Amino acid sequence: MKRTITLSNRIDELTRISSFLKKCADQWGIPAPVTLSLNLVMEEAFTNVVQYAYSDNHDHEIDLIIKKKDNELEITFIDDGKQYDPTGEKDPDINLSANDRPIGGLGVFLIKKTMDNVSYFRKDNKNHLVMVKKL
Repeated sequence: MKRTITLSNRIDELTRISSFLKKCADQWGIPAPVTLSLNLVMEEAFTNVVQYAYSDNHDHEIDLIIKKKDNELEITFIDDGKQYDPTGEKDPDINLSANDRPIGGLGVFLIKKTMDNVSYFRKDNKNHLVMVKKL
């Protein structure tokens, strides 16, 4: 089973992401607590793309693909922004106080900790962030 939605690079698209995920979750019987954590992960990933991937003010399309196979859910974001591999980032030291910790990196850390597998590749000048959760 696979569903796809094309989004614009605007933060207000977060509401569309949330309702898209809810429809998939309802259709595929994904439990509410899992859906809630997936929604947070998707918000983080999408927000990072919108805030950091583009150096212009033009409209860009971001594809969101959700696939369910057996007991696994795969979420992929595809964007034409600048090349960036979030999986290569070093995890922040969460033992430091908020004042001592450098800004940034917590969203990617949250994604890596919530999902069972996170991978990245670039194909045809597009970033592909693939996040897998076992159900």
